[in-house]
Amino acid sequence: MEPVSDIRHSPLEGRRPKRTELAGFVDGTVDDIRCPHPKLLIVGINPGLWTAAVNAPFAYPGNRFWPSLFASGLTPWQVDASYGLHLRDERMMIDRGIGLTNLVNRATAKASELNTAELRQGADRLRELCARIHPRVIAILGITAYRQAFADKSASLGLQDLTAEETDRFGGAQLWVIPQPSGLNAHATMPVLVDWWRRVADAAGLDLAAAR
Repeated sequence: MEPVSDIRHSPLEGRRPKRTELAGFVDGTVDDIRCPHPKLLIVGINPGLWTAAVNAPFAYPGNRFWPSLFASGLTPWQVDASYGLHLRDERMMIDRGIGLTNLVNRATAKASELNTAELRQGADRLRELCARIHPRVIAILGITAYRQAFADKSASLGLQDLTAEETDRFGGAQLWVIPQPSGLNAHATMPVLVDWWRRVADAAGLDLAAAR
């Protein structure tokens, strides 16, 4: 493991959580990757317990978020966030024009533990954030939670057909919904996830070749 000083503040100070410790992080939070004016703003549903334990997005070793970003060309190297988020990795994301947040910043063992009111509040918070930072593209990870949060039962994966008023509320951004990368989502294989990342990267104007 690299020096703790290379990892942003973590409750466990740069070590992996033990399984017996995870329950202690229910309702915990995780810091965003704050990119001032992102080309791409990635929006998870909410942190998992491992993620809250190490204060790093998508930190659970079985999650395919970071591997699929690397495989798509969005990141120049494979990020390992399981101990926490290295400062060089956070800087790389910001320099690439990629930000990361969650609809709900409350850790649970499963996203299904969130209630509709929390998700609706998260949608409002996302609109307020986007009105400030004006991302080019927003990518929300997970169609089921999106349908709940935005009261759109008929929504499907892909670019959402927003009205001009709705687009304004998101700071003029395109809004995409793509599969969530949890290992539990058997419908989204790695090639499927990589294909979706490349689509949103193209929409955001991110040069994948430059990421390698």
